[in-house]
Amino acid sequence: MTEPLSFMMGQYQALFPVDRQYSRRHLWLQSAGADRWRVGFTAYSVRLLQDVYFLEWSIDEGTRVRDRQEIGEIESAKAVSSMFPPGAGTVIRFNPALLNDPSGINADPYGTGWLYEFAPDEDLLSAAEYLEYLRSAWEDAQRTIKGQMNEG
Repeated sequence: MTEPLSFMMGQYQALFPVDRQYSRRHLWLQSAGADRWRVGFTAYSVRLLQDVYFLEWSIDEGTRVRDRQEIGEIESAKAVSSMFPPGAGTVIRFNPALLNDPSGINADPYGTGWLYEFAPDEDLLSAAEYLEYLRSAWEDAQRTIKGQMNEG
């Protein structure tokens, strides 16, 4: 088994398994059969969300979605956030284990904490491409945070 790639978020090490694909929306996708992928939050997402305790879908299974279409909400210790698909495609089915207890997202984000199965219409990122995207996005985020601190 190949070692996961690593990204440092300050003192926190976020790991990204190389056996799956990624999207710029901080989601991982792992093949679950012909033209279907399991989707979950990356370690980066889970770290930013912290302690997910509520999950609600605003679409039904089998729904065809557009890129950037809101598909649900997630509530955590940090905030209530809208959820979006990794891109255009079809949400095939939701993870039934998370419907009543979304704590699997916190406990096992790359395993039992998967969110839904999805058939994407577009190409995805490799783990290395996603890590490069994170590096550039993290630099921007740090500049924004520092700018906000200097304004206040």
